[in-house]
Amino acid sequence: MKLRGLYALTPDLADRRRLPDLVGRALEGGIAALQYRCKTLSSSERLAEAAALAALCRAKGVPFIVNDDPGIALAADADGVHLGREDGDPAQARARIGAKLLGVSCYDSLEAARAAVSAGADYVAFGSVFSSPTKPAAVRAPLALFGQARALGVPLVAIGGITLENAPQLLAAGADALAVISDLFDAPDIAARARAYGKLFAP
Repeated sequence: MKLRGLYALTPDLADRRRLPDLVGRALEGGIAALQYRCKTLSSSERLAEAAALAALCRAKGVPFIVNDDPGIALAADADGVHLGREDGDPAQARARIGAKLLGVSCYDSLEAARAAVSAGADYVAFGSVFSSPTKPAAVRAPLALFGQARALGVPLVAIGGITLENAPQLLAAGADALAVISDLFDAPDIAARARAYGKLFAP
């Protein structure tokens, strides 16, 4: 798997009807992947949202990944699923989703990343790399982890408190992709912000 660039994570919105428009703007700006996150809706509502966003991403050729739920990822014909600490065993998820993408959050642990790759993860995520407005109590991951994890041979995703200003530190440390919510979707011009992130990855 070649995951490199801005990895957009969907924001929590009071008005869910706005989500396709916001995602459309991010896609216009050239994101590398989109992860659908939602903790508040019912399973049927999440499936409907996921299916709609999957179609938008498919039209742009952008991988669409569902957070937490392999069942919804399969039902929505997503490209993959991303698992956190409480979301089940990566090996079981790999068996269930077949050849679809599998990402695993490894927080601040190189050992967890090794175990995830052994279980079939296509990429691993470390963070929170900076203080995060989304998860202020999240464990902090040292930037040195990215250099240590290069030997795992999978893309390394940084998450947590990332902004356009601090992003270069992460690329210098060895991150392949930057998972961003607030700094992207709270921007006055989402497409322009996505393009600005994309320039950081230009050769």
